[in-house]
Amino acid sequence: MEKNKVGLLVELLQVVAQEKAQRDLKGTWFQGSHTYLDALADEILEVKTELQLGRKCFLEDELADLLWNIVCLLEHLELEGKVEQKQVFHRALKKYSERVTERLPYDTWNDVKARQKLELEKEYGKQ
Repeated sequence: MEKNKVGLLVELLQVVAQEKAQRDLKGTWFQGSHTYLDALADEILEVKTELQLGRKCFLEDELADLLWNIVCLLEHLELEGKVEQKQVFHRALKKYSERVTERLPYDTWNDVKARQKLELEKEYGKQ
Protein backbone atom coordinates (compact mmCIF):
# COMPACT_ATOMS: atom_id res chain seq x y z
CA MET A 1 0.00 0.00 0.00
CA GLU A 2 1.29 3.46 -0.83
CA LYS A 3 2.58 5.62 2.03
CA ASN A 4 0.00 8.35 1.44
CA LYS A 5 -2.82 5.77 1.61
CA VAL A 6 -1.52 4.44 4.92
CA GLY A 7 -1.31 7.99 6.24
CA LEU A 8 -4.89 8.62 5.19
CA LEU A 9 -6.03 5.43 6.91
CA VAL A 10 -4.32 6.52 10.12
CA GLU A 11 -5.97 9.94 9.91
CA LEU A 12 -9.39 8.39 9.34
CA LEU A 13 -8.86 6.06 12.30
CA GLN A 14 -7.98 9.07 14.44
CA VAL A 15 -11.20 10.82 13.37
CA VAL A 16 -13.23 7.79 14.48
CA ALA A 17 -11.27 7.70 17.76
CA GLN A 18 -12.08 11.37 18.36
CA GLU A 19 -15.78 10.62 18.04
CA LYS A 20 -15.41 7.55 20.26
CA ALA A 21 -13.62 9.62 22.91
CA GLN A 22 -16.54 12.03 23.08
CA ARG A 23 -18.91 9.11 23.52
CA ASP A 24 -16.63 7.63 26.18
CA LEU A 25 -16.80 10.84 28.18
CA LYS A 26 -20.60 10.66 28.22
CA GLY A 27 -20.81 6.97 29.07
CA THR A 28 -20.37 5.11 32.32
CA TRP A 29 -17.94 2.31 31.42
CA PHE A 30 -14.98 4.60 30.67
CA GLN A 31 -12.75 5.20 33.70
CA GLY A 32 -10.05 7.44 32.24
CA SER A 33 -7.27 6.74 29.77
CA HIS A 34 -6.13 3.70 31.75
CA THR A 35 -9.28 1.96 30.47
CA TYR A 36 -7.57 1.66 27.08
CA LEU A 37 -4.18 0.92 28.61
CA ASP A 38 -5.70 -2.04 30.44
CA ALA A 39 -7.40 -3.19 27.23
CA LEU A 40 -4.02 -3.29 25.47
CA ALA A 41 -2.83 -6.06 27.78
CA ASP A 42 -5.88 -8.15 26.92
CA GLU A 43 -5.44 -7.56 23.19
CA ILE A 44 -1.78 -8.59 23.32
CA LEU A 45 -2.84 -11.97 24.73
CA GLU A 46 -5.40 -12.33 21.94
CA VAL A 47 -2.73 -11.53 19.33
CA LYS A 48 -0.46 -14.18 20.84
CA THR A 49 -3.27 -16.71 20.69
CA GLU A 50 -3.97 -15.99 17.03
CA LEU A 51 -0.27 -16.25 16.20
CA GLN A 52 -0.27 -19.73 17.68
CA LEU A 53 -3.44 -20.72 15.85
CA GLY A 54 -2.21 -19.34 12.53
CA ARG A 55 -5.56 -17.83 11.54
CA LYS A 56 -4.51 -14.85 9.42
CA CYS A 57 -7.83 -12.99 9.29
CA PHE A 58 -8.30 -13.37 13.06
CA LEU A 59 -4.71 -12.22 13.68
CA GLU A 60 -5.26 -9.15 11.52
CA ASP A 61 -8.49 -8.44 13.41
CA GLU A 62 -6.74 -8.71 16.79
CA LEU A 63 -3.89 -6.49 15.58
CA ALA A 64 -6.55 -3.98 14.49
CA ASP A 65 -7.93 -4.09 18.05
CA LEU A 66 -4.46 -3.44 19.40
CA LEU A 67 -4.00 -0.47 17.08
CA TRP A 68 -7.48 0.84 17.93
CA ASN A 69 -6.72 0.77 21.65
CA ILE A 70 -3.46 2.65 21.10
CA VAL A 71 -5.21 5.31 19.00
CA CYS A 72 -7.97 5.66 21.63
CA LEU A 73 -5.39 5.81 24.43
CA LEU A 74 -3.56 8.62 22.64
CA GLU A 75 -6.82 10.48 22.08
CA HIS A 76 -7.76 10.35 25.75
CA LEU A 77 -4.26 11.19 26.97
CA GLU A 78 -4.40 14.28 24.77
CA LEU A 79 -7.84 15.22 26.09
CA GLU A 80 -6.44 14.85 29.61
CA GLY A 81 -3.58 17.20 28.67
CA LYS A 82 -0.93 14.54 29.25
CA VAL A 83 0.42 14.26 25.68
CA GLU A 84 0.13 15.75 22.24
CA GLN A 85 -0.63 13.02 19.71
CA LYS A 86 1.36 14.70 16.95
CA GLN A 87 4.35 14.83 19.27
CA VAL A 88 4.05 11.11 20.02
CA PHE A 89 4.10 10.30 16.29
CA HIS A 90 6.96 12.74 15.76
CA ARG A 91 8.97 11.14 18.58
CA ALA A 92 8.33 7.64 17.20
CA LEU A 93 9.52 8.64 13.73
CA LYS A 94 12.60 10.44 15.09
CA LYS A 95 13.46 7.66 17.52
CA TYR A 96 13.32 4.80 15.05
CA SER A 97 14.75 6.72 12.10
CA GLU A 98 17.81 7.44 14.22
CA ARG A 99 18.04 3.79 15.28
CA VAL A 100 17.48 2.28 11.83
CA THR A 101 17.89 4.46 8.73
CA GLU A 102 20.11 7.23 10.12
CA ARG A 103 22.41 5.11 12.28
CA LEU A 104 26.09 5.31 11.44
CA PRO A 105 27.72 2.01 10.41
CA TYR A 106 29.77 1.80 13.61
CA ASP A 107 26.84 2.67 15.93
CA THR A 108 24.83 -0.06 17.55
CA TRP A 109 21.15 0.10 18.37
CA ASN A 110 22.13 0.42 22.04
CA ASP A 111 24.56 3.28 21.31
CA VAL A 112 21.81 5.29 19.67
CA LYS A 113 19.35 4.33 22.40
CA ALA A 114 21.76 5.58 25.09
CA ARG A 115 22.22 8.92 23.28
CA GLN A 116 18.48 9.29 22.91
CA LYS A 117 17.97 8.67 26.62
CA LEU A 118 20.48 11.41 27.43
CA GLU A 119 18.62 13.79 25.08
CA LEU A 120 15.35 13.02 26.85
CA GLU A 121 16.94 13.60 30.25
CA LYS A 122 18.20 17.02 29.06
CA GLU A 123 14.78 17.86 27.65
CA TYR A 124 13.10 16.81 30.88
CA GLY A 125 15.53 18.96 32.87
CA LYS A 126 14.42 22.02 30.88
CA GLN A 127 10.72 21.45 31.62
